[in-house]
Amino acid sequence: MPEQKVRLTSLSHGGGCGCKIAPGVLSELLKTSVQFPLPKELLVGTETADDAAVYQINGHQALIATTDFFMPIVDEPRHFGQIAATNAISDIYAMGGTPLMALAILGMPIHVLPPEDIAEILNGGREVCAKAGIPIAGGHSIDSVEPIYGLAVIGIIDPKHLKRNATAQRGDVLILGKPLGVGIYSAALKKEQLSTLHYEEMLKNTTQLNTPGTRLATLAGVHALTDVTGFGLLGHALEIAKGSGLHARIDYAQLQFLPQVQELAQQGFITGASRRNWQSYGDAIELDPSLGDVERALLTDPQTSGGLLVACQADVASQVLEIFAQEGFSRASIVGQITGPSDGRVHLSVKAC
Repeated sequence: MPEQKVRLTSLSHGGGCGCKIAPGVLSELLKTSVQFPLPKELLVGTETADDAAVYQINGHQALIATTDFFMPIVDEPRHFGQIAATNAISDIYAMGGTPLMALAILGMPIHVLPPEDIAEILNGGREVCAKAGIPIAGGHSIDSVEPIYGLAVIGIIDPKHLKRNATAQRGDVLILGKPLGVGIYSAALKKEQLSTLHYEEMLKNTTQLNTPGTRLATLAGVHALTDVTGFGLLGHALEIAKGSGLHARIDYAQLQFLPQVQELAQQGFITGASRRNWQSYGDAIELDPSLGDVERALLTDPQTSGGLLVACQADVASQVLEIFAQEGFSRASIVGQITGPSDGRVHLSVKAC
């Protein structure tokens, strides 16, 4: 009798960007960090929870450095590698940069997973890096209890095109590049309740490189960029609002979702990370009274390899959407706007229609 294949998701307590430490807990941990004098060349550090660090090396070039890794969100090893690599490279695009190379981060229970499965994870990562036009130039591996894979990625950008998550301007519209619902799908998958069709939708969404970021960075009128990942749409939109000292509004009726995500959420396929996200930043959110627990779960749903969130002038929104369309992002849409200075308490609101 053939040996039964080990489900990757059964080996970890969480999966994908849902593994992230909750934003409220992370904030407390960082409060005790020892601060050192920062060089003027460090253009972006930890001050606004941006997507990557940026270090200027001359008048026309700056290096972008990021790392991202997590536990399995799917059971197919090659797909896990593809998703994790796509997610890691996204941080370079979210700064407006071009990726140059990557280093692999690998932690595997080597006495539980067969070597061929681990090799498939690495091969999936290599495939995505090849698609992005970059090599995996090295890395580090350990024997760990839970499977972990990801990349450290180096990119480059002209500093004049650098886009941060804290530079939105009053009157900007917010555009989201991908539909939401990956966390809901992952919760259903872990309980073996996700259809083959929906699995294919999930894979397509999470392995699509956020390449529009490089072009958007050069477009006049694009003021801020980030990507929506483990903290959900509300968490990352809130980072833009707080960092920019402004108020953001999300229009729930304009949000795009993966097929049947709302129905799955109503059936109870909601991640623990979604609840932790709300506990961390819910006091800074003003929800329309007509939005219930399901809608709140969708707004806080952790997105693994999620879409770019763009803050841009209203008069260039059509150009932004056209760039998304040209790069194969057919469901990019305007989802909100930056409305004005924060009142010091409520940083983000959500209206139902």
